[in-house]
Amino acid sequence: MNILDILGLDTIWSTMESRRTKRNKRNKKKSVLTLLNWGLFVVYSVSAVFLAYSIYRYQIFNFRNLNHFLVGAMAVLGVVGFFLLLRKKAKKWTTVLLIIGIALSGFGIWGVQSLVQLGSTVNKNASYSSYDMEIIVPADSTISDVSQVTSLLAPVDNDGDNITKLLDSLQSEKNVTLTPTPTASYMYAYQAMMAGQGDAMVLNSVFLEMLRAEDPEVDSKIKVLYSVTNEIKNESSSTNQETGNAINIYISGIDTFGSISSISRSDVNIIMTINRDTKKILLTTTPRDAYVTIPGAGQNQKDKLTHAGIYGVDTSVQTLEQLYGIDIHYYARLNFTSFLKLIDVVGGVDVENTQEFTSLHGNYYFPVGQVHLDSDQALGFVRERYSLANGDNDRGKNQEKVIAALINKLTQPENLLHYQEIMQSLSDSIQTDMQLETMMELVNQQLETGGNFTVTSQAVSGTGSTGVLPSYAMPGYALYMMELNPDSLEQAKAAINATLAGQ
Repeated sequence: MNILDILGLDTIWSTMESRRTKRNKRNKKKSVLTLLNWGLFVVYSVSAVFLAYSIYRYQIFNFRNLNHFLVGAMAVLGVVGFFLLLRKKAKKWTTVLLIIGIALSGFGIWGVQSLVQLGSTVNKNASYSSYDMEIIVPADSTISDVSQVTSLLAPVDNDGDNITKLLDSLQSEKNVTLTPTPTASYMYAYQAMMAGQGDAMVLNSVFLEMLRAEDPEVDSKIKVLYSVTNEIKNESSSTNQETGNAINIYISGIDTFGSISSISRSDVNIIMTINRDTKKILLTTTPRDAYVTIPGAGQNQKDKLTHAGIYGVDTSVQTLEQLYGIDIHYYARLNFTSFLKLIDVVGGVDVENTQEFTSLHGNYYFPVGQVHLDSDQALGFVRERYSLANGDNDRGKNQEKVIAALINKLTQPENLLHYQEIMQSLSDSIQTDMQLETMMELVNQQLETGGNFTVTSQAVSGTGSTGVLPSYAMPGYALYMMELNPDSLEQAKAAINATLAGQ
């Protein structure tokens, strides 16, 4: 036994060494925690600055000073974190605080980027349109390959450029050369082919809906031998700039399967006039069968309004600008089949029904008064026209009601909880040339007023007839057309201009 043991100094020395070691470990942990906290602070600062920039850049939550409050809260959190780091106090709480801040700012960035992506998607959808050019034969035809076709029917005078592109592609890809036999229209070509007057025909998918209108079973009666997809860039015909706080938005509704960018007839034609100063919205419906002059690709010929859509949404915009003598600043094109699914996301909508009817779609009964609609009931409500007293006019009014109810529901703050579902559904069902900043400005103003915009609607009326007026797109066919009542048209023009003027 040495002298240190005798004096008990060895035990004391060991205790001191143990304490020194523990102290060093604690200091080392504190040093590591300090470095970690500074790293977290840098990450938080970068994410918070980026989120604040995005909030102001895209006008997000720009109502009731909510955007300033959120940015201010992020700034306060950053200042508190920085103060704690300098004072080297409450390091563990500082870590927790910064992690929470990073998580919240990260979630905010994710939400903003989802919104930006939606804006990019719907704008990209609006930048081009697509349609298929096909060579088809009867479903029971023995021809199985396009090289076997000997007689091809096609309306070369009406759709010559598209038909030429199709045949050039066929020559390039398949080394097959076909010379078409001219017909007056795709409908004539279809009837002649089914009567055995030709092996095959060319079909522009834009005109398929017209064939379905004449023969609902057309899809089961044909088969496709060759197909190419054409994409065309949409050059907006309207270069009108906003002046003041009043704008016109053209809402085009289609009810077809497939991509929202597919060219098709426009079954719903609504001009939404918004005055942000007076908090008024006027919805003006023009019947799809209205007999109007179609400019541009329509060659300034008379036809039903729905046919303007087969030349692209820009032609529909030009047609309505010319009809009402107004500027249309933006358009939004909706696919009703997918757009109305949003109704289930927001828990349904309530509309005021003015006449009792049962819908063909879904066989739903709608009594007079307020009715609550889910997405499928809403589809039956907006599609029905045969059971309504004024047919397509009343259908247009019902479409306005559902669109207005859904827009009001979507802009309610509680639906922020369904943010992701709404974003996904909108990206699949809408295309628009309105930029994200403008969309957010409209949403913010709706939220600012608590949804207190006054929404009114009107529909232009007219007199319908079948087989009296000629169609440029479908020559020789007895189609239902509506000649608009001049007085009704003038009243609609006056109401639009009054809303724009803030009256």
